[in-house]
Amino acid sequence: MEIKISKLEEINEAAKLFISAISKDNVFAFYGKMGAGKTTFIKAICEELGVEDVITSPTFAIVNEYTDGKGSPIYHFDFYRIKKLDEVYDMGYADYFDSGNLCFLEWPELIEDLLPENVVKVTIEETEGSCRRITF
Repeated sequence: MEIKISKLEEINEAAKLFISAISKDNVFAFYGKMGAGKTTFIKAICEELGVEDVITSPTFAIVNEYTDGKGSPIYHFDFYRIKKLDEVYDMGYADYFDSGNLCFLEWPELIEDLLPENVVKVTIEETEGSCRRITF
């Protein structure tokens, strides 16, 4: 599927489209260059899911946990600072991925070997005029 965002004001509508398409999948790996909008799009998705917490990139914490509007946890990962896969093993990544709860991963290319078989790969690209194209 492809979703296009022409301006920032359209991001929540794009998040709604994304949510309607995710079905029963729970682990989403977001690929894109620095500044492509991964965190911003994940934030919009979480807002549309009813998260009332402050949604920020977990760059230093590696994982942030939010609660959606139904009381279920959502896990937001940022693997940008991972130096060794041992760090990911030590944090118990499999417990998160196997929980059945939504997991949104930024910089998944750094842990590619650990991604579950059923991961949904989401690519965010900047196109002409600062527009974004999201494919999954």
